[in-house]
Parts: sequence; structure tokens; C-alpha cells
Amino acid sequence: MDAHFLPISRVRQVPSVAVVVDVMRAYTVAAWAFARGAEKIVLAESTADALALTGRHPGWVALKDGPPAPGFDLVNSPGLLRSADLSGRTVVQKTTAGTVGALAVKHAPLVLCAGFVVAEATARVLRAGGYEEVTFVVTGEDGRADEDLACAEYIAHRATGPDTTAATATGPATETAGSPGATTGPATDTTTAPGSTTDRATTDRATPYLRRAAASRAAVELATGIREGAHADDVALCLELDRFPFAMAATLEDGLMVLRPHTPH
Repeated sequence: MDAHFLPISRVRQVPSVAVVVDVMRAYTVAAWAFARGAEKIVLAESTADALALTGRHPGWVALKDGPPAPGFDLVNSPGLLRSADLSGRTVVQKTTAGTVGALAVKHAPLVLCAGFVVAEATARVLRAGGYEEVTFVVTGEDGRADEDLACAEYIAHRATGPDTTAATATGPATETAGSPGATTGPATDTTTAPGSTTDRATTDRATPYLRRAAASRAAVELATGIREGAHADDVALCLELDRFPFAMAATLEDGLMVLRPHTPH
């Protein structure tokens, strides 16, 4: 499998398979929303579009980055979302990078949205499909967010086989954000998350990638309170490897980009 790692700004052609990665926090939050019972997530183009959608659909709930705001029911924080009851609800999500990345590849035949919490399930979808070429959209910091690049590289590694490495890496996301498996910064707790199906050997292979994510700018800003609308547990929750057994696939439905859980076989 040829794996290409691109920032949103360099996605100029429709890929055959796209994996959109936002670890901190869009797609960690999305996974938690499904775990809390959400039926689907609509990825909105703007905050105005998100409010317009919930205005037309009173039962839908709106979610955004940053602090609480009028009209929005939730903020983009796994720590704050994990106690919400979303049974049967539709969530409308608008974030700074994650939703933008998915909308940039909305015409791709297969769009998967991912973070570490669904890494293995995402890799299983790619392995099962036997795809020759996969584009990983590294959403944060115009492709320089090391938590997103580390996660993308880890999924690519897992997709090519449990004990092999990804084939290729192209684009500035790779050139500016370090090499696969780099172990920069302080270590993070990489113990298997509660409910995870990941074994110790897999967790050990993931440790260098998780360490990079733990030392990333996003992690530091979340941990130190620079980013608003955050919970003290957000970084730890974003680094729970394989917390959930499903992948997440986005498709166009009636003109909207809709994300749903997808369980690989």
C-alpha cells in the first residue's frame, strides 16, 4: 500500500481512499459521540451552517470548537462529551480542522475519519480492502500537527500488516513533522484503554507514535488550558489506543457529509 500524507491545503485531486486524521480532538469526540449513542454526525461547512441545520431539525444537537456558545449544545471535548446521552440523536459537528479535512475529500469513494481511539479498526478496513494507494489527510496545523501525523503513520503501518511498515510518505506533512516512530518529548501512559481489544504487543508498537502525540503542540495547549472548551482528561482520552472497536466512514447523503460508525469484518 502506498501511503501519502498530505495537509488539507495540498488535497487537489479526489483520492480513491482518504483517511482524515484529527486526534485532538474532532474524531476522538466523534467516536465518543457514537459510543454515547449518536446515530450519525453531520460534518458542517461552517458554524452558521451548523446552526441552520439544527434550526431546521429541532432534535439535532450542535457541537463546535472553543467555549460554549449560544445555539450550540456541546463543545469539542471528549472529556465533556463522555457523560452526554446522545441515544438516537444526530450531532452536527463543526471544528477548525477535522471537519474541514473530511469536506475537502467528500467526493472520494471511501472516506474514513480517524484518531488513535479507532486506529486498529480503521487499519482493518484498509487491510480488508487491499487498497493500493491511500491518502492520509493530516488536518492539524496545515499538516504539521505531530499528533495527527503520528496517528496517520501508525494506521498506515498497521494497514500494511502487523509487523511491516508503510510503503511511502509524500508531501510537507512528513517533511516538516518528523519521521515515523520518532520518540521525541516526554513519555505518555500507553497502557491499554478500558474496553480496548488491543493486546500488549500492539500497544508496545504504538508507544513511539503515542509519545509523539503526547509531546505535540496540541497536547501541550490542551494540558495547559490555552485551548478553550477543554476538559482536564482530554489529552489522555485522545491517546487511548483502540478504545472503540468501530471505524468511522463519511459519505454524502442528500448533499450533507454524514459520518457513521463502521464495524470492519
